[in-house]
Amino acid sequence: MKEITLKLQGKLDRLTNKTFKFDERVGEGWFSAVYFLKTKQIAEKMVPDNIVTMQFFQKESAVLCGTDEAIALLQEFAVDPEKLEVHSLEDGDKIEPFETVLTITGPYQHFGFLEGVIDGILARRTSVATNVYEVVRAAKKSGREKPVIFMGDRDDHFTMQAGDGYAAFIGGSKAQATHAMNEWWGKTGIGTMPHALIQLFRGDLVQATKAYQETFPHDELLALVDYNNDVIEDSLKVARAFGSELSGVRLDTSNHMVDRYFTRHQDVLGSFDPRGVNPPLIFALREALDNEGFHHVKIVASGGFDAGRIAEYEEKGVPVDMYGVGSSLLKVHIGFTGDNVLLNGDHEAKEGRRYRPNERLLPIQLDPRSGKST
Repeated sequence: MKEITLKLQGKLDRLTNKTFKFDERVGEGWFSAVYFLKTKQIAEKMVPDNIVTMQFFQKESAVLCGTDEAIALLQEFAVDPEKLEVHSLEDGDKIEPFETVLTITGPYQHFGFLEGVIDGILARRTSVATNVYEVVRAAKKSGREKPVIFMGDRDDHFTMQAGDGYAAFIGGSKAQATHAMNEWWGKTGIGTMPHALIQLFRGDLVQATKAYQETFPHDELLALVDYNNDVIEDSLKVARAFGSELSGVRLDTSNHMVDRYFTRHQDVLGSFDPRGVNPPLIFALREALDNEGFHHVKIVASGGFDAGRIAEYEEKGVPVDMYGVGSSLLKVHIGFTGDNVLLNGDHEAKEGRRYRPNERLLPIQLDPRSGKST
């Protein structure tokens, strides 16, 4: 596969078609709705000289992502892509409802069958980027920027990781759980210990943490402290054992569990839901660590967090230093539509749709002979 670098006029290089590792069957129409394939045949036979303009939009205030991928798809699978007139916004652009983000002009039979595939690319990437953006913004409500770890590896099919990780990066997350999530933007995954590591040491968090440190001595030391459902006591145990070497502790208590701290302090119950990770538990953990001089130990919270919950924590001043977020970031809730709106330069669209020019669109010029746009 020849690599094509896509360059915007006056802008940095976009990602290339080599980045995306497209399935070659896209060009055969395997992933296109059949009615698009039938229309392609009719256009080739009956109206081959018609020139259409297709525009893409959605209906939310969002963070756009997927344009590099969509353009690379056109380069790879459209017929005579260098003859298409393409204009696009960039990944990371803030967009408004009904704003045109991409236009393609040329013979329908050269690119129309890719409409649904492009819609799907833009929908998923923009949804993830927007979800992450909202979470990152919520984590700044206290006035102090707090990192958000993208932990979506277990919430969707593994083949989605590279694209979702890139979209999360566009949305503002710079820390991600797998190497695949970082593939398109050139970093590597991060992570310390799962519950499985502690299980191998029969629930002894200190021994598990010691094993981790000996094996990965250059890593930041972050202990997972909810395995025994006693986060404060286990946090203190590991903090006493490692002192200044312990960077932080992570709470990931199931929302079906009530931490043992509340068994010992039943007087605080009654005014809140004590299950899972919750503000009173985190306040108590911070106080316990500080009382023994472990002010340097950071608190990482994960398990069921989304933008709304993080905003609530920040407004209450809950002492969380970093959030781990997974499934809520992968909800695809922003749908894109591709409409044919011009025919041979004249307005021609279904009722209720019209050509919406956008001065923010930038021209994409593809030159397959050189391997780069000009």
